[in-house]
Amino acid sequence: MKYKIVLLMLGMILLNACSTDDALTTDDNGVNQSANRQSTGKSAKDLLSADKYTSMILEIVYVEGFEPSQSSINNLKSFIEKRTFKPQGIVIEKRAIPSPNKTKYSINDISEIEKKHRKYYNTDNRIAVWAYFSDGKSDKDSAADETVVLGTAYWNTSFVIFQETLNNYSNSPLEPNRSLLETTVMTHEFGHIFGLTNLGSPMQTNHEDGAHAKHCNNKDCLMFWKSESGAGILDMANMSAAPSLDANCMADLRANGGK
Repeated sequence: MKYKIVLLMLGMILLNACSTDDALTTDDNGVNQSANRQSTGKSAKDLLSADKYTSMILEIVYVEGFEPSQSSINNLKSFIEKRTFKPQGIVIEKRAIPSPNKTKYSINDISEIEKKHRKYYNTDNRIAVWAYFSDGKSDKDSAADETVVLGTAYWNTSFVIFQETLNNYSNSPLEPNRSLLETTVMTHEFGHIFGLTNLGSPMQTNHEDGAHAKHCNNKDCLMFWKSESGAGILDMANMSAAPSLDANCMADLRANGGK
């Protein structure tokens, strides 16, 4: 039964660098798009501090019918504001696109969707982030292991939420509230592009989980590999709020220019 599914992977880092072709890619305004196609965590300091970018735009793009809740979007914005210095503010723009009409997606598929539909890239003083909410499921889901992927951070300013899968594992008996689950996965993935854990924001104390690289070893921390204090979706049904970053993760962000 679906409530037995374990939340195994919230943040797999699968695209590690821009390609040669990407390095030459510019948009119609001459903006070099390769700055937003770097390895996950590479822009951590730029996202956290105001040293280079004093504002941020978060571009939320979703397949029609798979829009994230406004409450989870508000929670994500609050999470970003609490951790970053952006004196000129954080703007969120949201829009729908038609379905690409696939039942499962690889991260390469997702990156191609981004290349086609992304509008905003870094400018002189504004950093841009892309968040995509997909229909279909990840090609990393495993029926044999009863595991699913709900989200993946794959470039320095890009992450995907597999919204159809998330919807299927929320808002029913023995399952978490949908907004709570959305908030947990969205903030977890943003934590990865913030450079957590040991992914661009240097650790002040060693707290990387040896069994699950780039995740915190504190089971109560947002950046724990299950992103919860229990053992899967079933445990999240008993939670009233999304997990928070622990002291070690917050220390890493502060040392890298954040709050």
